[in-house]
Amino acid sequence: MSVSVATSSTKHLTDVSTPSRTAGAARAMSVAIYLHDLAGGGVERQSLIIAEEFRRHGADVTLVLHRLRGQLLDQVPAGLRIVNLNSSRTLMDVPRLARFLRAEKPDILMSNVDLNNVAALLAKCISFSGTKIVICQHNPISSSFVACENWLYRYIAPAYRLLSPVISRAVGVSEGVAEELETIARLPVGMVQTINNPVVGSDFRIRSDEAIDHPWFERRPGPVFVTAGRLVPQKDHETMIRALAIHRRRTNSRLIILGTGPLRDSLVDLAVRLNLADSVEFLGFRGNALPYFRQADAFLLSSRCEGFGNVIVEALGCGTPVISTRCDHGPSDILDDGRYGVLVEPRNPAALADAMDQVATLRDRFPADLLRQRAAEFSYAACASRYMAMFKVLAPHRAWAASA
Repeated sequence: MSVSVATSSTKHLTDVSTPSRTAGAARAMSVAIYLHDLAGGGVERQSLIIAEEFRRHGADVTLVLHRLRGQLLDQVPAGLRIVNLNSSRTLMDVPRLARFLRAEKPDILMSNVDLNNVAALLAKCISFSGTKIVICQHNPISSSFVACENWLYRYIAPAYRLLSPVISRAVGVSEGVAEELETIARLPVGMVQTINNPVVGSDFRIRSDEAIDHPWFERRPGPVFVTAGRLVPQKDHETMIRALAIHRRRTNSRLIILGTGPLRDSLVDLAVRLNLADSVEFLGFRGNALPYFRQADAFLLSSRCEGFGNVIVEALGCGTPVISTRCDHGPSDILDDGRYGVLVEPRNPAALADAMDQVATLRDRFPADLLRQRAAEFSYAACASRYMAMFKVLAPHRAWAASA
């Protein structure tokens, strides 16, 4: 993406790659998607995907960012309008976002993730805008998740409860997250809806078939496990590495870890202490992880909690068996309580190692075609259609294109 920056008419905001708008576009549904930045996580990928799906259906879409930065900048769809709030802290987004709402008057502001959701709701309060606010909750709000995060996260549920009068809809990305919005944040049942993440698009097979060069896949001295995710406490890679050490007493397996994060050095040190330096490889961020998933003997997830679990769907879409913790909330939903993969107790290296011992039989138990069929249920189109139906209710005076 070539980025040209020009000062907007709205103070403190910056427009990036702003296309001209036609008179017809003013009658279309206008949707602003607000998120922190374009880091290489599932929320950021989802936001770019859903923005493009909305545009395909005739919506006028703007991406509003706390900061214009991140590993996915080069994956922004051509012509997508970006407004950079360029704030130093999320709290500073509030007045700038309020000015954006007053000036732009989008029909819908769709915000993503915890603190940014609270900022969007506060901006709505002070903007006196008619914009409908849809908050998307990607993470659990229970104490098990909050304990892994910044102390501010303990106030998310009370903030949602207090600001509920300005929430038009609250979306949970899994049934468990939606239930927490009702029971912990105490949002009205009619306000909360479950919409799973968009994961599988028309280009999925092409992306998964891309060639990669890694000696473990070429020579295969033993099974190769792959995982992907931020190196943070929530993902609990420590349990995975300890499980590998137990499993390797019986099988000469290896583990590839994709992702970056603050725990990288401590996890590398743990692997060395457990004599796994030659058996665990930290490959960092990969723009396309699917070829690694496709060639793995099994995909591993050791999270303590998950809102959804895009990477599980991606692995299924590659026809690769999945071993995951039965954590709150997404993995059990996606794997249908074990029908499409192996589920084990969280934070239990021995249990995870026992599941890894089954690697030789997993492809017989979970045929690739069955896994791909399950993954297809989490398509871009299915997700977009559910949001579009919601937005039609919230802004019935606006129109979507009859066809994409």
